[in-house]
Amino acid sequence: MDELDALRQENVALRDQVTQLVEQLARLSERVGELLAAAQRKQRKAQAPVAPPPPAPAPVVEGEERRAFDERPQAPEKPPPERTAKKKAKPTGRKPLPSHLEAEEHELRPDACSACGGAALDVADVLLEEKLHVVKEHQRRRVVRRYTCRCRACGQRTTLRSLPAPYERSKVTCEWLAWLVYQKFWLLTPLDRIRRDLGERSIPIAMSTLVTFIERAADLLSGVDGLHWKQLLASPWMATDGTGLKVIVPKLPAAHNGYIELYRNDELAVFQYEPDKSGDVVAAKLKPFHGTLTADAEHRFNDVFASGRVLEAGCNAHGRRKFRDAEATQPVLASEGGAFLGAIYGEEEKAQKLALRGDALREHRQQYIRPIIRNFERWLDAVKPTLLPSEPLAAAINYYKNHGKALFRFVDDSLVPIDNSPTEREFQNVAKLRLNMLFAGSTEGAHRACVLLGIIATCRALRVPAQAYLCWAFERLGTHRDVFDLPLEDMTPAAFKKTRG
Repeated sequence: MDELDALRQENVALRDQVTQLVEQLARLSERVGELLAAAQRKQRKAQAPVAPPPPAPAPVVEGEERRAFDERPQAPEKPPPERTAKKKAKPTGRKPLPSHLEAEEHELRPDACSACGGAALDVADVLLEEKLHVVKEHQRRRVVRRYTCRCRACGQRTTLRSLPAPYERSKVTCEWLAWLVYQKFWLLTPLDRIRRDLGERSIPIAMSTLVTFIERAADLLSGVDGLHWKQLLASPWMATDGTGLKVIVPKLPAAHNGYIELYRNDELAVFQYEPDKSGDVVAAKLKPFHGTLTADAEHRFNDVFASGRVLEAGCNAHGRRKFRDAEATQPVLASEGGAFLGAIYGEEEKAQKLALRGDALREHRQQYIRPIIRNFERWLDAVKPTLLPSEPLAAAINYYKNHGKALFRFVDDSLVPIDNSPTEREFQNVAKLRLNMLFAGSTEGAHRACVLLGIIATCRALRVPAQAYLCWAFERLGTHRDVFDLPLEDMTPAAFKKTRG
């Protein structure tokens, strides 16, 4: 027993010692953290300024090439920041709510005095408060009860025609179908989420039924989309770009990697699906087109431009990125080349701020941008011989040497933009939609998706409210088409915009 008591006492002492050591270790760890933080602060303060990029290495050329390099045009200096008038200070405090919103008003008036309980009260003041409120979007049933009447004079029966619907015996109204297309192709909401939301409101709709609604909507608008394509082919300029789209094809072990293309100008947009990026298909598709086509430098357009009917215009945003990427290996020379392009973009930005169009825009470009291009081309000729073919800067220079005529086509044509960035930005919505839906369920589904994507993109280009246009179009393209009796030209987003004044 004495030995057991001794061991217990020793165990208690060891536990106390461990507790003290743990506390000491915690204090030391905290102190180490403080010292490290102080060291990092001092290191940031004492950090040496970033050294300027090293000068360009001496070129390994002699004779005329060396002289041309030494006498190459100087890169334009970056213009000083424009002095803009100081903006008026924005009003502080809570902004009033938009007055056009429908008001849900409540009046609260006391029935008795809070002090004595008296009921004889006179209004002394009114306290008014406004808050942004929401009423969850609700689905309704539209019930149309049509009476058939018999004429007392002749005995004939008469029944009035029903209200407009997107198609015969449709389960939904034109407004509801427009809402569904807007949810899917403007808000980019997947159909399964729309179905789940409807289910929470006790509106069970099968996925196949929702897909059928989308098919019906695309079929109704396919004529308008086809008219847009004819108008694009008849226009003097259009731009194009494309991206991949997975499509389920029967009897294939995996989804097929298809291709979705966009053709657009400032007022029209048409998406088209193709099973591949074949140059023959593009050449046949653009055979009726006579104008200028802004596109990336891809081999599949060679036959289009070789025909002589179509002039090539390039994308300077690609070239600008190539020079920026080349700064990693040739910081000085790549920065010089990028400065020329920056000056070109700067002059184009000035023209856009002045809202120049037509001849005025062309004259501005020729007067201010053409001299920069001449110096840039001399710079390219002087620098190219000094680089190894494998260098990124050499690739950037070759891009402009090989495609310079197309890249600077915009200088002499006011319709042509400096780059293809607006077309590329339109594919941001396609990318988000592709993430949500993963693939098209069939080749026909891909074509129908392109129809609706094009209609929505056209509404976006014209700044037309898409859902309002879709409802307006479905009423005129559906069961009452014979009543309105409008040609396709009068059922486009542009025609709808005119009706709104």
